[in-house]
Amino acid sequence: MYAVEAVNLYKRFGDIVAVDHVSFAVKKGEVFGLLGPNGAGKTTTIRMLTGVLKPDDGTAKIMGIDVHEEPIKAKSLIGVVPEEANPYPDLTVRDNLTLVGMLYGLTQGDIEERIRGLLKVLDLYKARSRKARTLSKGMRQRLLIAMALISEPQVLFLDEPTSGLDVISARKIRDLIRSLAKAGVTVLLTTHNIEEAGAICDRVAIINKGHIVALGNPDELKIKTSKHMYLLALFNKPLKEEELAHYLGPYEYRVNGRKLSVICEDPGDVVERLLSYVKSSGVKMISIQTSQPSFEEVFLRLVRR
Repeated sequence: MYAVEAVNLYKRFGDIVAVDHVSFAVKKGEVFGLLGPNGAGKTTTIRMLTGVLKPDDGTAKIMGIDVHEEPIKAKSLIGVVPEEANPYPDLTVRDNLTLVGMLYGLTQGDIEERIRGLLKVLDLYKARSRKARTLSKGMRQRLLIAMALISEPQVLFLDEPTSGLDVISARKIRDLIRSLAKAGVTVLLTTHNIEEAGAICDRVAIINKGHIVALGNPDELKIKTSKHMYLLALFNKPLKEEELAHYLGPYEYRVNGRKLSVICEDPGDVVERLLSYVKSSGVKMISIQTSQPSFEEVFLRLVRR
């Protein structure tokens, strides 16, 4: 049984098809990323999976439970942090958590116990008596995650969890996501930070114009979708593009002063061409190295395709 399952989800708004028969499954304890450009269908998909929107076709399941046939049972298993959300501004951190615990029907003893644990894990203990409106954006985001976790959900949905956060706050959120997954919580997140997704997600689905265009482990997607490598060379003096064009011919390249980057499938051929260029031009090549494309570059290539 999967923790989250989308089966041929379809949603139309008027003449616009937002999600076009999207299917994927998320394993228990997995960190799964749903990536795509603005308007790709990410948020609509999340809203169908969490029961906010009813699909025009297809099914959404949480731990095998159909979200729209048994909404209360399914929603009791999930925690959700939307992109546009705020805690109650005039309540303290502790009071926000207490209120959510009461809404879930938890006993006072369970609420107190879980609040103590969450304040410690999310580094909010010192701020427990502060009103939410006085918190930094990073602290508010951690409070929202704590509010989503107080019911001890089996599945946590995070929509752009690190959007607009500083480096330190974003790292704390990423560390929290990893620790939750290790504890057995399934995390499904959306993000515009592609490299971040590549670093913390076990698998990702890339959605564009309502369709899944790629699905798999980020490293596997790099191998499957890109045969190209990047060759980076440094010279002792600024390069002249008109001279390089003659030697690099069919290759896509970029010159930045003394630096040269070339996209290629066969680095050996590029090196031979550069050696010919060095002999004729009198410049010296100081260093040369090759690298795989970043996950962001793979993402852009898939979306453009």
